[in-house]
Amino acid sequence: MRINTSAVLAATAVAALSLGLTACGGDSDTGAKDMGGQTSSQSAGTAGNGTADQTEAKGGAGSTGATTGGSTGATTTGSTTGGSGTSASTSGKATGGDSGKTSAEALACSRGDIKVTAAKADEVPTEHIVLTATNVSGRSCTLLQYPLLAFGPVQTAKDIPAVAKSKPAAPVVLKPGAPAYANVRVALGGVDEPNKVVKEFNVNLFAADGPAEGSIVVKAPAGGLAVNEAAAKTGYWTHELRNGADDF
Repeated sequence: MRINTSAVLAATAVAALSLGLTACGGDSDTGAKDMGGQTSSQSAGTAGNGTADQTEAKGGAGSTGATTGGSTGATTTGSTTGGSGTSASTSGKATGGDSGKTSAEALACSRGDIKVTAAKADEVPTEHIVLTATNVSGRSCTLLQYPLLAFGPVQTAKDIPAVAKSKPAAPVVLKPGAPAYANVRVALGGVDEPNKVVKEFNVNLFAADGPAEGSIVVKAPAGGLAVNEAAAKTGYWTHELRNGADDF
């Protein structure tokens, strides 16, 4: 039997071609599937990342909003409150100035701050004099207590007591140029009193911790003063002499 060689070769070629196509087709499907899987994964990943980014963005925005809102609110409130207080305080100081100081803020008047003059009361014989203390310092100061008087040498002069009922309710704060007064009894008006004639006398002031150092020398009114040290008394410094409180 004779075999047709050409036919066999042709059949073999056809079979080989079919196998090749089948193999290619299988690889193509598998690659497509693989690529499809990768694409899906990438899409899912991208979507996931996008969601995460959005969540992060939302979270970030929320956090930022809360922080910013909280901080801004607190700062604004603090600034507004503090600013108002400061403004009000500054405004008060600017309006009141030095003349609005209280006794706690105004320093005690020293002898260099005050000019003291004496005038006889409108009476005969003279039993009282009125001391006027004027603030010449250019700043407010507190005139404490009462005048410390010495009708004669300070070292040997008798202490003149103060009359308690004349003490004012509040310390006397003197604005620049403002006066304060003190009523002083110098005698009883009797003919046989042991008086001495005084041409000038000394006035001391009080400091915060007691009598201040140094004296103000005050000239007596014209004709001098007949002073009975045993009867002498002084009132407290006051903005104005008062009926009753300064009658002694």
